[in-house]
Amino acid sequence: MFFRKNNKEKAAEMSTERSEKQKRGYEELLQGNRDWVKNETEKDPEYFSKLAAGQEPDVLWIGCSDSRVPANEVTNTRPGQVFVHRNIANVCVHSDMNMLSVLDYAVNVLKVKHVIVSGHYGCGGIAAALSNQQFGLIDNWLRHIKDVYRLHSNELDRITDEKLKVNRLVELNVIEQVYNLCKTTIVQNAWREREDLEIHGWVIDLNSGLVKDLQVTAKSSENLGEIFKLDESRVR
Repeated sequence: MFFRKNNKEKAAEMSTERSEKQKRGYEELLQGNRDWVKNETEKDPEYFSKLAAGQEPDVLWIGCSDSRVPANEVTNTRPGQVFVHRNIANVCVHSDMNMLSVLDYAVNVLKVKHVIVSGHYGCGGIAAALSNQQFGLIDNWLRHIKDVYRLHSNELDRITDEKLKVNRLVELNVIEQVYNLCKTTIVQNAWREREDLEIHGWVIDLNSGLVKDLQVTAKSSENLGEIFKLDESRVR
């Protein structure tokens, strides 16, 4: 005799299936870690003892939190080579103590030589900032990107293709964030003490995987507006 399952039975089966799928996904992460450790120690038995000894990265990467743009994979670098900070749409603002703390540690303790602000075409945060829709708490963060739009509205308002407009704002946002880093006391004071610190702006094309260097590298405070230049005295 055929019995049709009722809605409660179907819901219970679906719930069990979701739970098992979630558990498998979590277990795959742990297995992935074990596989990674096994692969690395087979190539170099001392790999993790060397890694645990400390880090000496030359690069600070400030990128987007998007899962498709991990710094080490994009640059084909190994653990220990890139110090990383990521947030929605790679924003660098003077009120973000998290970003500033990372920047300060990277510049003044690790003595990195390159700070790279890296955006990516098709960024969801940029697209959201271009809309008038409310998303919740993140709207306060997206305001920083809307401010970038305001600065460049004459150019952006002439772009009628929405995809092109998003991608151009991605570029302009990176440029403005490079400029914001240059305005910090951290970077300006470092430039007074050494000449090997550079700030760069990149955009990743997810369709090709290639990086576009926006050619906005800054090596000194020379091109900062006078209002942002700090005098030679330094508060300690």
